[in-house]
Amino acid sequence: MNLELEGKTALVTASSSGIGLEIARSLAAEGTRVVINGRTKKGVDEAIEQIAIPGAELIPLVADNGTVEGCNKTITQLKDVDILVNNLGIYEAVGFFDESDEAWQKLFDINIMSGVRLARHFLQGMLKRGSGRLIFISSESGVSPAPEMAHYSATKTMQLGISRSLAELTKGSEVTVNSVLPGPTRTDSVEQFIQDVFPGLSPVEAERKFMLENRPTSLIGRLIDPKEIGDIVTFLCSARASVINGSCIRAEGGLIRSI
Repeated sequence: MNLELEGKTALVTASSSGIGLEIARSLAAEGTRVVINGRTKKGVDEAIEQIAIPGAELIPLVADNGTVEGCNKTITQLKDVDILVNNLGIYEAVGFFDESDEAWQKLFDINIMSGVRLARHFLQGMLKRGSGRLIFISSESGVSPAPEMAHYSATKTMQLGISRSLAELTKGSEVTVNSVLPGPTRTDSVEQFIQDVFPGLSPVEAERKFMLENRPTSLIGRLIDPKEIGDIVTFLCSARASVINGSCIRAEGGLIRSI
């Protein structure tokens, strides 16, 4: 299947590790020119080394897009892209009564405003050209809120609304705006989180216990491989996905029971 991504330029925010890295790797494998973004030069350089696809065109971008200054730096350096994947996001497990105003504001600034600022700039260029892809990496928590992460879940739900609102601006063009809802994914931070929840257990045992007790509705009963999310996002960025617009793509292993 030819995804027709050769020669396109994609910005994947927070692509120096985790899901973002695998999205970047998958896009690069299809011939896309990919901007590898992270907060440190060391992290970006190591990510480029890890991708290691012969002939891949990878552009380093050191910028903290969770800040106004970082977004301005990104916009100044790139000007325009064909694909924007708003992957940047953070989470923390904190009881609702312990979530301070500052914690709520921090997650809002990073998880929401980073995507809003970049979309406000890059989507305009896509609409002028009449083509492009904008994707928000949300979470299954946006539909099934986690009680231990009320502020995180709220930002993920808000991303779904923003994504749909922006999709309404694309009528009559070949621009699409969608959101992807991953479930629990095997990233370093998630593995560490599970180990913290179940100290003393081996990683395999801790994952099994976590899925059974904390995510019992999952149909796959395991953590998702970041590469699986990367390939789904790459397909959505392609010409083959031209009729998918304004959608929430559930990639959560059947965890969400609602139809």
